[in-house]
Amino acid sequence: MDFQGKVVLITGAAGGIGLAAARKFAAEGAKLALVDLDKSTLQDATGDIEGALLLPANVTDEADVKRYVDETVKAFGRIDVFVNNAGINGDFKTIDEQSFENYRNVLDVNVIGVAMGLKHVVAQMKAQGNGGAIVNTASNGGLLGAPGMSAYVASKHAVIGINKSVALETAGDGIRVNAVCPSGVDTQMMRSIETNAMKGNEAEARKSFESSVPMGRYAESEEIADLMLFLASDKASFITGAYYRIDGGGAATST
Repeated sequence: MDFQGKVVLITGAAGGIGLAAARKFAAEGAKLALVDLDKSTLQDATGDIEGALLLPANVTDEADVKRYVDETVKAFGRIDVFVNNAGINGDFKTIDEQSFENYRNVLDVNVIGVAMGLKHVVAQMKAQGNGGAIVNTASNGGLLGAPGMSAYVASKHAVIGINKSVALETAGDGIRVNAVCPSGVDTQMMRSIETNAMKGNEAEARKSFESSVPMGRYAESEEIADLMLFLASDKASFITGAYYRIDGGGAATST
């Protein structure tokens, strides 16, 4: 999957799936614009990626979103691929214990941040006139329920709905819009989930979560990134509006 000279914009690029995707796109020759909330964290995480444009931004602030798009275009002239990846899990509480603030925070990042990224990147891709590829990070939580995670689950269901709608809006412009739906990935987010599930006994929580996966383990960030690269590549030229479960066989156990 050759991305030589392609301009790839990635949000949530300082860790986990976003960072893995950045490294893989870089290895395939892409020019990278990398977005995350904290500049120093972004610098530390991406120091091994040569030539990347680092853009600290708050994805919930539309002015910041427009700025990271504009600065990418100013530096590289265009955007060919957008990996719309920034997201948070929020607090883990049953619905009767959930706070307004937690719901607002999760939905702002995971829904508004995704939508505003699409708004400004799609506008840029349409102006370029040569199509483009967008990969949104959803989750198995966008297809299933999870006790204590209603805010996160709601937000990821929304991402899948937005993904489908924007794919239909942009198909005639040659812009492909797809989503990945990972189950547990061996990242800091899963450490948080383990702690919330069994505080003080995180190793047992991990064992329990991994045992529920037919393949018996979490995914690695690089495995999710590989699917992102495929969906962003010309090899996926007739795929749009789709969402792909990448869950070690979990989809085979449910309807």
